[in-house]
Amino acid sequence: QVQLAESGGGLVQAGGSLRLACAASGRTGGIFDMGWYRQAPGKAREWIARLSWTNGDADYADSVKGRFTIGRDNGPNAVYLQMNSLKPGDTAICYCSLRSLDSRQQTPDSWGQGIQVTVSS
Repeated sequence: QVQLAESGGGLVQAGGSLRLACAASGRTGGIFDMGWYRQAPGKAREWIARLSWTNGDADYADSVKGRFTIGRDNGPNAVYLQMNSLKPGDTAICYCSLRSLDSRQQTPDSWGQGIQVTVSS
């Protein structure tokens, strides 16, 4: 129903920056929020940021607060994640997420396929 396409990943040295983008297509309907998760090898998937489509509020996990910024990207259903001051611990596959207004669950309704972010020391 909804497809999420991520872009902008890659490899960067510690202290550098990357900007991820995610565009939603298909039957998006009403969006409650969009956000980002990440998963490092051998670790559980971790929520890192979300952006409300209803009031524009942004929320961040403590691990990225002050370093990452989420916002609306170009297009009606798109977000970006600006990642600054990257650390090797940020190395992970990052997933874009979406929850619809009809969602009655706290977990996302749609997921992107994931994009690699690698931070070297």
